Amino acid sequence: MERNLMIAGFGGQGVMTMGKLLSEATCQSTDLNVTFFPSYGAAMRGGTANCYVVISDDEIGAPVSNSVDDLVVMNGPSLHKFLPTLKKGGTLFINSSIVKDPIERDDITVVSVPVTEMALEMGNPRVLNIIMLGAYIGYSNAVPEQVIYDGIHHKFEHKPKVIPLNDKAFKTGLDIGAEARQ
Repeated sequence: MERNLMIAGFGGQGVMTMGKLLSEATCQSTDLNVTFFPSYGAAMRGGTANCYVVISDDEIGAPVSNSVDDLVVMNGPSLHKFLPTLKKGGTLFINSSIVKDPIERDDITVVSVPVTEMALEMGNPRVLNIIMLGAYIGYSNAVPEQVIYDGIHHKFEHKPKVIPLNDKAFKTGLDIGAEARQ
């Protein structure tokens, strides 16, 4: 099993945090091989940002690929730039609060999640990436959900007040992903 994921959006949307959390949690809690490869645009906050995550039960040949199994896009420019890299039969996860463009491919599955609106409803726009990570895990089952819960608790161990909100955000996304899978 090998899964290639690209996460793309603007700096400040938690793109790198999402990829790094998935990668680190998977490394710490499983025997899977993982690579995390970040790429920043001209500005870290507000500029473009994307990262590749590869999870495999075998050795990983390259951290970056010209085609990915799964694509998370948090904004319109990322959709246009990276949609061609999504493999036929792949899954596209979009932040439907921001990405309004029609998806003109019929050979992929689209999972639309209004993560920006949902994060605002939860009272903290910074959890939009955790909601999307939940949707990705809930849909793909790339790693067991407990791996990510453990990763959230480890990441925020020095900020324990934010753990319950992040757990709630992840659970919300998990439910959306699992429902979309059915």
